[in-house]
Amino acid sequence: MNIQRKYSLPNCTLLLEGLSDASRAAHFQELRPELSILVNAECYLSSYNQPLVGGREFFESLVRAVSAYAQEFLSNVPNPQAHNRDSELVELQKLDIDRHRLIVHSEGEPEGFDANPNHTKEPVQIDLNTVQLFDLVEAVDQFFADSQTLPELSLELQPVTRRSSIASQAVLKQAVPASIGVSSLAVAAVALSLIPAPQVRPPEPKSQDQTNSTTPSATPSATPAAVESTDPASAIAPTANPTTTPIAAAAITPTPAPTPTTTPAVKDLEALLTTVPEITDASKLRALNRQLYNQINPAWTNRSELKEDLVYRVGAAADGAIVGYKAVNQKANEDVQKTPLPNLLYNPANRGSTSNEPIAQFKVVLTRTGVLEVSPWRGYAKTPEVVGAKISDPKAVKDLSQKLYNTVRQNWGGTPNFERNLKYRVAVNKDGTIADYEPLNQFAYDYARETPLPQLLQAAYGSNLVAPNTKEPLAHFQVIFQPSGKLEIAPWRGYQ
Repeated sequence: MNIQRKYSLPNCTLLLEGLSDASRAAHFQELRPELSILVNAECYLSSYNQPLVGGREFFESLVRAVSAYAQEFLSNVPNPQAHNRDSELVELQKLDIDRHRLIVHSEGEPEGFDANPNHTKEPVQIDLNTVQLFDLVEAVDQFFADSQTLPELSLELQPVTRRSSIASQAVLKQAVPASIGVSSLAVAAVALSLIPAPQVRPPEPKSQDQTNSTTPSATPSATPAAVESTDPASAIAPTANPTTTPIAAAAITPTPAPTPTTTPAVKDLEALLTTVPEITDASKLRALNRQLYNQINPAWTNRSELKEDLVYRVGAAADGAIVGYKAVNQKANEDVQKTPLPNLLYNPANRGSTSNEPIAQFKVVLTRTGVLEVSPWRGYAKTPEVVGAKISDPKAVKDLSQKLYNTVRQNWGGTPNFERNLKYRVAVNKDGTIADYEPLNQFAYDYARETPLPQLLQAAYGSNLVAPNTKEPLAHFQVIFQPSGKLEIAPWRGYQ
């Protein structure tokens, strides 16, 4: 099974392709199988119009060089591993304070009758600014945080030894000013010893106002907060307690640069379900079923390319995020890149860990006729109900029903192109504004654009997919668009 992993940032994208080791894990039993054999690695940079492509050796050299250079850049201590051109395919050089050069040497070809001695490629040199550099660093960090991709490859940060000649020069450069400072201090001490001690005079009595105004400057404990603070705000705004020495210390103490962190990726569904509960509540499954459909349906653009139905088992978290999937039939395994599922899989760096939250399972079918089908993997244990507060007052429901009819009728005209009834559940708020709608049959999904419901929801909330998560009470109705042009609206009686 071909497995693909993508780690995307605005200025950098890492794309890894590989296989799962059958001797270590049966990938058909996992929603997110482990990529343990790297076949191809591609690095896309915004400042370069072609991807950097290579195999395992190229990728390992890239992550080592990037991590070492980031360590050097943040600590300001030279790291030879970032510039090791003798044994590494990738190296990084600092051009100035905001420019960095990424150098990629060509991978050596195996010797043999096909080897071409004249096929020596020039190194690829790409200049990056600091923002682009740290997007590359973040992409590498996302890879290391993903426990399902090359788990045996880990980041090993080692302190730079003093034996490094470059580091020794840096230490020497730091030691010279220090030695000069000590010598200057000794000379100053000798010079000051020749100056006679000042004559001590008894203090003269002063007025109370003068004493109060000079007390802070004469009190040693107040001096750090008043004099040594480097915060402009503290110099302007008076503080009620002049003895807050830690404020001055915090203003002077340098703050280390933050290191980007990511959360681990979710492991396979089978393992998760042994430690976390599975969502089986029919009402929650119904709501998640809609969210899943509304994610996949607009993202599925190449519907005409399928020659056979593709069936997947998909796991979703309580917020609707797709945490994993696996192919159910062989064709689904082969054509997974023709589906939107790889791009819809949650990013472990942009979302919290799913290791402690319940998971719902769904059956997703992308049919060869271009129709998307989503249903709970185990079905509904009972008839689901609409989640959320409801408007139940009979008079209010009757008034809102008439408002809904007038709104839909006014925006629906012309000759219908469908041949079957389109059934929807439509919810309105206390003002009669459409707050949500849900297709109840396949024709309602297919011909939703023939109705005014998407446009009305778009006008109210800026989205025609899923209504905003609101806790306000809603009135629910069943709305039927008939091929004859007739419109029927009745109070909601539940799912049939």
